[in-house]
Amino acid sequence: MTNHPHVRPPFLAALKGRDLRRAVVRAAGNLAALKGHGFSRAAKQAERWRALAPEGSFFSRHRRVRFASIILLLGPSLVAFAQAPPSSVHDLAQRIDAHYNQLHSLRATFTESFTGFGVDRTESGTLLLAKPGRMKWDYTSPSGKLFLLDGKYGWFYSPGEPQIQRMPASKLDDLRSPLRFLLGHTQLEKELTNLKLSPAPSGQFTLTGQAKGQEQRVRRVMITAAANGSITAMEIDENDGAVTKFTFSGEQPNAPIPTAAFHFTPPAGVHVVDAPPPV
Repeated sequence: MTNHPHVRPPFLAALKGRDLRRAVVRAAGNLAALKGHGFSRAAKQAERWRALAPEGSFFSRHRRVRFASIILLLGPSLVAFAQAPPSSVHDLAQRIDAHYNQLHSLRATFTESFTGFGVDRTESGTLLLAKPGRMKWDYTSPSGKLFLLDGKYGWFYSPGEPQIQRMPASKLDDLRSPLRFLLGHTQLEKELTNLKLSPAPSGQFTLTGQAKGQEQRVRRVMITAAANGSITAMEIDENDGAVTKFTFSGEQPNAPIPTAAFHFTPPAGVHVVDAPPPV
């Protein structure tokens, strides 16, 4: 058995006559099979080990638990174990950069809430990102509302409004601007200053800092991300007390997004004006 190319004797030794805890620890060390090749391939390899194991081994006992089942049941926990919590502000910022810099595009569902000036409003829709420099917030509630970056201009449109506001992307000062770093132009630590790290619910973490260039308007920006660097929420607290929160779900990395999705044609009869974006 020790000469069989698919058997790893040191690993099987941990399963012979040992307790489940030690087997799981060894399994964590063997996560490459899970992360690099998927659960299916890992399960098949585990089945080969089981078939080759001698009588009396862990796999062949009356109360044995198939290793493939252990892998499938404990897989999510082992992956979480492998992705250790960030050790510092720099560590989490780098994980966020790494997560998004490798992407060409992204699709996600968002919910946006605004509180301030006696207003309490919640909206939602789909966020599309594509490199270089394209972003689209396509609202389904309210239907038809749009914020779009086509690489050159930022467009702001709400159905029923007599005008469409347009502004050069280089001069954009919209609250969604902090998310432009996801388009791969900059690093998070260059977008936000005075960063601090704190724990967040569900094993996530929050970076709090000041948006560079928006000091006169924004008091702080809070970005919440999973340990792998995927952003799940962003909060912008303005100096006048207004608070805007974005939450994200259903992230689809490198989703196929046609170029036409970032092309905006003003509706007939609606005038385009070059002006700052609305507050």
